[in-house]
Amino acid sequence: MDAKTSRLVTRLATALFAGGKNKWPRVAAIVVLLGIAAFSATRYGSPDQLPAGTGADVIVEAYKSRTSSVWVEAGGRVEKLLSDDNDGSRHQRFILSIAPGHTVLVAHNIDLAQRIPASEGDRVTFRGEYEYNDRGGVIHWTHHDPQGRHIGGWIEHAGTRYK
Repeated sequence: MDAKTSRLVTRLATALFAGGKNKWPRVAAIVVLLGIAAFSATRYGSPDQLPAGTGADVIVEAYKSRTSSVWVEAGGRVEKLLSDDNDGSRHQRFILSIAPGHTVLVAHNIDLAQRIPASEGDRVTFRGEYEYNDRGGVIHWTHHDPQGRHIGGWIEHAGTRYK
């Protein structure tokens, strides 16, 4: 919470607990405080943005149910290195085998995080957000969020964590 919001919350709390017969300042303070709480949850990370689970089973289940926006920690073997996606923010791309018969595309933002020096056959672990597609899905948000709206993701390769 920034200093300006903190001062506002202090003033609202004072209005909330002030005595007097007029209850409307207290009602208004409650409404504003609830609004600030809702805004803070979306800006600084709400429970639904926390990792839903760990392991490939979480991803495979999300794929089968066509579910997106699933935070997960898992790992796998680099099947194929792809060319970078340079349209908009630059992304390093590779296909990761996470379970027998299941692969995902990893799209790692290299404008916000360091490139992963991975080769085909290397093992990596990651925390990121799974998005469904009919090819197995995409893992993204494998980096920090400079605006603080998402929890941070990462990719770990050869003992080094890139975020």
